Amino acid sequence: MENNTSQNQALADEKETVRPDSRQFEKVEFYERKPAGFWVRFWAYLIDLMLISGVTSILFKPIFALLGLEISTENWYTPFAILSSILFYAYFVLMTKFFSQTVGKMIFGIKVVSLKRDNLDWNTLLFREWIGRLISVTVLPLYFIVGFTPLKQGVHDFFADTTVVHEESFRKSSVLQKAGRGQSGLQEDRAF
Repeated sequence: MENNTSQNQALADEKETVRPDSRQFEKVEFYERKPAGFWVRFWAYLIDLMLISGVTSILFKPIFALLGLEISTENWYTPFAILSSILFYAYFVLMTKFFSQTVGKMIFGIKVVSLKRDNLDWNTLLFREWIGRLISVTVLPLYFIVGFTPLKQGVHDFFADTTVVHEESFRKSSVLQKAGRGQSGLQEDRAF
């Protein structure tokens, strides 16, 4: 019985030494960019769609009309539908690569950022804007998960490890981390 009591006391002492409110841990506060929610991304996307539609109507429709070609988009394999699709995907890929945002995102002050790198590389962009967007547009309810994830990510963001953030809006966060003992904090002083 005494042995059990001493074990319980040892466990209680051990638990007390690793409590978050003890001096071994400190609260670190930092600011992070605020993720852009569903509605602001939705309105930015609608502006982008209007812009692409306007460019398509100004550039492609007159040329097709002069050549006597069909302007129907009922079938995906018509020349007009193919050119419109190329413009659509090129717009999103190139604008996101060179500016980290499209015109709609610029208007609302939001931009695409990578969660793993400092900048967006071509592989990430092509996967996000081409394959991920195709999946999000094809299965429309998947786009609505933006409103329910912590970083406000859509399916295409999950695939590419990206998110959309406000450019000038930040949120305050805090995290508990092990308190430094006069060291740089770059390495542990014990193995286990």
